[in-house]
Amino acid sequence: MVVPKIKVIILDVLKPRTSSLPLFATFLAELESVEMVEVTLVEMDAKTDSLKVVLYGSGIDYDALKEHVGKDGAVIHSVDQVNVEKT
Repeated sequence: MVVPKIKVIILDVLKPRTSSLPLFATFLAELESVEMVEVTLVEMDAKTDSLKVVLYGSGIDYDALKEHVGKDGAVIHSVDQVNVEKT
């Protein structure tokens, strides 16, 4: 049976300004199914950063991703695009 898997996911993320963008991107890359991360700063205020996050991988587990993002105090505002492939 062919199982569809998330290969690319684009997120709108709000994170506290407690860590830099390189550190946050590296933190996201810790997920086993993530192979590459792109983080773009969209807007910032005194306490938070609004980010566009693009994750590339081989079967990204959205629930694990959501949990992992929360460990850094960040929250996923929306899923803006998803690419799924049958493997």
